[in-house]
Amino acid sequence: MNIKDKINDFVSRASRLLKGGGEASIQKQKKIGKLNARERIDNILDLESFFETDLFVEHSVKDFGMESKKLAGDGVVTGFGKVDERPVAVFAQDFTVAGGSLGKAHAGKIVKIMDSAGDMGIPLIGINDSGGARIQEGVDSLCGYGDIFYRNTQLSGVVPQLSVILGPCAGGAVYSPALTDFVFVVDRISNMFITGPQVIKSVIGEEIDAESLGGAKTHAEKTGNAHFYANTEAEAFEQIRELLSYLPANSSEEPPVSKKIDPPETPLGHPESRRVLPNERKKPYDVKDIIRGIVDGSRFFEVQELFAKNIVIGFARISGKPVGIIANQPRVLAGVLDVDASDKAARFIRFCDSFNIPLLTFVDTPGYLPGVDQEHSGIIRHGAKLLYSYSEATVPKFTVVMRKAYGGAYIAMCSRHLGANMVIAWPTAEIAVMGPEGAANIIFRKEITTSDDPEKTRQEKVREYEEKFANPYIAASRGYVDMIIEPDKTRDALIKALEITKTKKASAYNRRHGNLPL
Repeated sequence: MNIKDKINDFVSRASRLLKGGGEASIQKQKKIGKLNARERIDNILDLESFFETDLFVEHSVKDFGMESKKLAGDGVVTGFGKVDERPVAVFAQDFTVAGGSLGKAHAGKIVKIMDSAGDMGIPLIGINDSGGARIQEGVDSLCGYGDIFYRNTQLSGVVPQLSVILGPCAGGAVYSPALTDFVFVVDRISNMFITGPQVIKSVIGEEIDAESLGGAKTHAEKTGNAHFYANTEAEAFEQIRELLSYLPANSSEEPPVSKKIDPPETPLGHPESRRVLPNERKKPYDVKDIIRGIVDGSRFFEVQELFAKNIVIGFARISGKPVGIIANQPRVLAGVLDVDASDKAARFIRFCDSFNIPLLTFVDTPGYLPGVDQEHSGIIRHGAKLLYSYSEATVPKFTVVMRKAYGGAYIAMCSRHLGANMVIAWPTAEIAVMGPEGAANIIFRKEITTSDDPEKTRQEKVREYEEKFANPYIAASRGYVDMIIEPDKTRDALIKALEITKTKKASAYNRRHGNLPL
C-alpha cells in the first residue's frame, strides 16, 4: 500500500469512527432531545478548541459474537480543550455505540484521560450517558468501574471534577459521579439509580416510573445527589462554564480573579434594599437579597438550589475575588439547621477549602430543628459534619451575624471558636444561648407563674432578657465578635478582610488525615 492509499485508508477509518454508532442511531437520539457525544463536547468547550485522543481504541473481546462488532471509539469520546481559554480534560460516553456500555477498553480511555487531568493539573469534565456495564465483558467491566472510582478518589481535592448526567447512569456506574465534586442534571434526560424500575418490579412487583425514581428533579430536590438542575442541555453547558469561572485549575493555584469589578446592582443601604431586613425580628426575608446586595454585580451562582432550602450555598465575587458563600435562609424553616442542611453545607465548605476559595458565612438561625425524626435521622452525627468542616478549613473564613445566632447553631455557623478570621455583627444581631422567649420562660418561670398577670410579666421578662443578652455587645466585649457595623458597611469591610487574609498560611498537627463523622 503506497502513501496515498494509506492516507485514504486513514481518512476512511477516521470518518467512520467520527460518526459513532452511525447516522440512524444519532437521529434516534436527536428525536428524544439529546445531542451526540461530540456535539456535547463542542457546546461546552471554546469554539474549535477540542482535540480528541484515542479515537482508534477498540475492544478485543471475542466472546458472544463481539469479535465481529466494531464499536467506534469503544463508546466513549476523550480529549482536551479549553473553557474561557483555560485547559480542561473531557470524556463523553456515546450512547449511539452499544448504548455507551462500559467495557475494558472504554474504561481504559476514561482512566487515561483522568490520569492526564491529574498530571497536568486541569479540571475534568465527564459526560455520562450509558446503559451500564457491558455484559459480554463480564468481570472486566467491573474492573473498569473500580479503576475509575479509584481515580475519582485520588483526584479528589487535586483538580475539580464535574459530572454531567445526560442519559441513563445506573447500577455501579452512579458511584463515579457521586465521587466527583459537582453533578449536573437535565430535566427529562438525566436518570440515576442503583436499581432501575425493571429490577424493582421483578423483585417486589411494584411499578415505579423512572423519572420519579431517579430523574433530574428527584436528585435535585430530594436526594441531594445533583448540584445543578437545568431544563435543557444548553442550559447545563452554560452552568458548567460559569462554575469553572470561579474555580482554580487545581489545588495548587489560586482562584481566578476578575479584572472587571461591578458594584452590587442594589447595594445594602440603598433605599430599595432597606426593606430587605424586616424591622420585626421574627419576620422572614430572603437571605439571597442580602447576598446580592454585597457581592460584585449582585451575581450569586447558587449550588443545590432546590435541596435543603433552609441553607443557601454558592459562589460569588467580592472585589473580583471568588468566595464560597454559606447562609441560613430565614424564609425556609426559619433558617434552622437539620440533617440535610448540615450535609449540604459541610460538603461545600470542604470543596472550597480544597481549592483555596475563601468562605463567607451569613448567620440567622434559631438553632437545630427539634423533633424525633431529626434525632432518629442522626442530627448529632450530621450536625457534627458542619462543625468538623468549618474547624478543618484553612482558607480565610469570614462570618456576618445578621440576626439570630442561638445556642449550638451559633457555634456551628463558623463562629470565632471554629477558627473564623473575622466575625462581623450587625446591630440587629442576637447572640445568645437561646431565644428571648424560651430563655425568659425558663429563667423567670417562678416569677411568671406567681404573677397576678402572667402574660404581662412574661413579656416584661422577655424584653429584659433581650436588652441584656439578645444583642451583639456581650459577645463583642468578650472578643468573640471583631466588629459591629451597619449592614451597608459590610461589603467594604469584607473587601478589606479579603486583602488582609490573602497571605494566611495553614498550620496543623502532623497527621495522615482526620476522621470526619460520616
